Amino acid sequence: LALWGWRAQNAVDAASYASAIGDLSTVALTDGSHATLSSGTRIEVAMSRSERRIDLRSGEAFFEAAKDRSRPFIVNADARRVVVVGTKFSVRRDGVDLRVVVTEGLVRLESDPMPGQPPAPVTLLPAGSTALATRSGVLVRTGSVADAERALEWRGGYLHFDDTPLAEAAIEFNRYGGSRLVIGDSDDAALRIGGNVRWSNVDGFVRLLEQGFGVRAEQRGEIIVLHSH
Repeated sequence: LALWGWRAQNAVDAASYASAIGDLSTVALTDGSHATLSSGTRIEVAMSRSERRIDLRSGEAFFEAAKDRSRPFIVNADARRVVVVGTKFSVRRDGVDLRVVVTEGLVRLESDPMPGQPPAPVTLLPAGSTALATRSGVLVRTGSVADAERALEWRGGYLHFDDTPLAEAAIEFNRYGGSRLVIGDSDDAALRIGGNVRWSNVDGFVRLLEQGFGVRAEQRGEIIVLHSH
């Protein structure tokens, strides 16, 4: 009887979800939460009586975590954890880097200490915050909730650029499949752009670059090389 009780208390409801390149997917979790998976995203979910654990294996996901103070909602990505009680936020993996965007509530960003180092400080992120965690530390930008929402316009099919280097914009487009953008030279890479563009319309984006910035596009099969001359 005691053994049965231990198993009941520690039972785990596990599931995994994934989205293909170029697709978005919204899934309902068993605790009442929802997760919107961006292109090429994979998560593993484990729900128990003590916690709600999500392992972000790849990509980016926006979470609407149902409030449950008795079971923290934890998103793991290697040595970093995002911990909430109930709020709205996104977590994105870029190699070893992690980006967290908060649109509602308060989020805790925790990091495992490096070998031989003291415990890493906890970062508290209120709504409107964007945190970028890299090997060198955590950089936090605080803005309005509207600013944070603009960083998540991929959910509606758009990418938002604000004085963004073209090299970074190309990386964003390449996350969603289709023709792959390659920067031909350093002048193009440093070109700054702004506006909202559908991530499914790479060809339209390239035409805007040609018409508005004098960029020359060279098609090589599934690759589009961008040149400044």
